[in-house]
Amino acid sequence: MHEFIANLPVFREAIGQTFYIVLISVVAGGVLGLAIGLVLYATRPGNLMANRPVYVVANILVNVVRPIPFVIFITAIQPLMLHTIGTTIGTNAVTFALSLSAAFAVSRIVEQNLLTVSPGVIEAARAAGARPVSIIVTVLIPEALGPIVLGYTFIFVAVVDMSAQAGLFGGGGLGDFAITYGSQRYNWPIVYITVATIVVIVQAGQFLGNRLARRALRR
Repeated sequence: MHEFIANLPVFREAIGQTFYIVLISVVAGGVLGLAIGLVLYATRPGNLMANRPVYVVANILVNVVRPIPFVIFITAIQPLMLHTIGTTIGTNAVTFALSLSAAFAVSRIVEQNLLTVSPGVIEAARAAGARPVSIIVTVLIPEALGPIVLGYTFIFVAVVDMSAQAGLFGGGGLGDFAITYGSQRYNWPIVYITVATIVVIVQAGQFLGNRLARRALRR
């Protein structure tokens, strides 16, 4: 236990790195994923802004990228990272890759939840003369908000999980701390404390997400 206390400053830094990676990835990936999800929904044949070529391209892109394991995904997009942020290692590189990975996962969640909105609600808005963009903003998103928030909560948990792999690419974080100062030195108390910290972060995010979803559903 004294080794953990000795490495407490490093532990605090690892927590900060994890929060930095997770929060930016969830926000950036959430916004981009929302946009892609709206495109998938709106351009689907028979929907508000039906456009089969756009839908097919977006759908294939999401289907191809979404199942790729994060370690392979971040390796595959290294040329893109070099071109956009100038590096393939470090906290910013991991955050960039996680944001993209989360965006494709979010997009499918958004699309599926929008599809659950009753067609009658949409037809009523159309009959009232609302335009497609107005229907999306004032009808679709509010109607599906509760399930979408729950979907974002799931993505938060998944991003926390994936952030534990940040150390493989020099990104730091709690996963890297647990491996470097815990398992590699056979210091299991450090591993267990780190695991407990990750569990607390996940549970706090889950609690907040569930609470926000309940509020949205009660509107």
